[in-house]
Amino acid sequence: MMACSRKEADQIVDVLLSKDADVNAKNNNGQTALHFCASKVNLDIARTLLGQKPPASARIKDKRGQLPLHRAAAVGSVPMMKALLDAKSPLNATDMDGMTALHHAMSEGHGDAALLLLTMGAEFDKKDKDEHVPLDLAPDAKTRKFIVQAAEREGIELE
Repeated sequence: MMACSRKEADQIVDVLLSKDADVNAKNNNGQTALHFCASKVNLDIARTLLGQKPPASARIKDKRGQLPLHRAAAVGSVPMMKALLDAKSPLNATDMDGMTALHHAMSEGHGDAALLLLTMGAEFDKKDKDEHVPLDLAPDAKTRKFIVQAAEREGIELE
């Protein structure tokens, strides 16, 4: 199932699913196919996996404590994040560094991804293991300003 990270892997995935492949199988690092789909923004295959009976779980953490949502936030994929949140991914779960998906989106400068998480109720005052709240991790003043202003338009006061 790790073929999900490849673009145009639909046929491979279809064959594996027809052979009853476990959509929640893990590799040695505890990563599932959904982790790879999120990292590589392979939304079509993620939706296929999430639509299986039983569905791929958006709630499985890898050995670093990351959910597929952490990965999607780190690459800034709003559509992938929406799909994972619709699949009941925990919004405020932390990885082994105490970082939430919001921390990852902010640290990579993905303002739209951060705004989605904030509007969904992400805890903007949750601290990571280094005592940083997500806004502390914005890569520059321009990104920080964009996020603060966008959040304010949504009625969310970050500062």
